[in-house]
Amino acid sequence: MEHEPVLTDRVVELLVPALHGGGLFLDATLGRAGHARLVLDAAPAAQLVGIDRDPASLEESRTHLAPYEGRVRLVRDGFENLPAILERLGDAPLRGVLFDLGVSSPQLDEASRGFGYRSTGPLDMRMNPSQSLSANDVVNHYGERDLERVISRYGEERFARRIARALVDARPVGSTTELADIVKNAIPAATRRTGGHPARRTFQALRIEVNDELGALERGLPAAIDALDSGGRAVVISYHSLEDRVAKRTFAEAAKGCVCPPDFPICTCGAHAVVRVLTRRPLVPTAEETERNPRARSAKLRAVEKLAEPVGGDAA
Repeated sequence: MEHEPVLTDRVVELLVPALHGGGLFLDATLGRAGHARLVLDAAPAAQLVGIDRDPASLEESRTHLAPYEGRVRLVRDGFENLPAILERLGDAPLRGVLFDLGVSSPQLDEASRGFGYRSTGPLDMRMNPSQSLSANDVVNHYGERDLERVISRYGEERFARRIARALVDARPVGSTTELADIVKNAIPAATRRTGGHPARRTFQALRIEVNDELGALERGLPAAIDALDSGGRAVVISYHSLEDRVAKRTFAEAAKGCVCPPDFPICTCGAHAVVRVLTRRPLVPTAEETERNPRARSAKLRAVEKLAEPVGGDAA
C-alpha cells in the first residue's frame, strides 16, 4: 500500500508562511517525502533537509525528490540527534520543522519488517535496520516484569500482566503472527470482541520500545524549537496519545511565560515564552480524509511559532 500523507492542507497552510522568504525546511521524519514535496512546491525559495532512520525510505524519497535537485539534502539519522545534524548543515536559518510520527504504510505492509500483526514476518520492528535491539530481543529475552512494564506503559494495555506471562510461557516466540495469537489468547474473550485487533496495543508498545520513539521525541522536539529562527514554525503529527502528550507538554512548556505569583511587583523567575501555540486544540483529519485513508483516523496535529522576542519575563 502506498503511503498517503495526512493533513496535507493543514501542514502546508501552517508551514509555508514561515518559508516564503527561503531558509531551511527540516522534515524530521521524511518517509516517502509526501509532505516535503508539497511544501517545496508551495515555498519555491525554501531548501529541504530530510531526515530518516530507514535507509529504504531515504532511497525511495531520493527518487521522489529528484525534480527538486539543488534544493534537497538527505540525512540518514534519527531526529533525536538534531543538534549535531544542524551543526553539520551550517548557518542557514531554520524556518520550518515537521515531525510526522509513527510508522508508514509501506513499513506496516512489508511483512519482512515485522511491524504488522496480520501477516507472518520476523520479530523485528526496527526503523533503523542496523541497530542491535529488535522485537525478538524484547519478546524472547526481557524478564516478565520488564515485558509487563513495556506493554502497560507504551501500549496502555490493561491486560499487560497476563500478556507478559503468556509470552514468557510460550518462548521462544518466532514470528509476528505467533506473537499476535499469543496476545489474543491472553486477553479475555469478551474483551477481544471489541476495540479492534487485540494485539494492536502490544505491537505498538514493542515498536516504541525497540525504536525508543518517545525518548527520541522528548529529545528532538525541544532541540527543534531551540534551533528555529524567529518566526519559524514547528508542526507535529502524532498517532497515539503518548506521542500527543509529549508534543502538547513540550509546546506548553515552551509557550509558558512568567510563573511568579500574581502579587509580585516584578518578575523574579526569569521565565519567558519562546513560542506561541498556533493550535489551541489539535487539528484532526476530516471525515472525507479518514474515509479515503483509514490510517489517518487517529492523527492529531499541533503547531507553534517561534517568538521574535522573549515574552512574559525579564529578558536580561
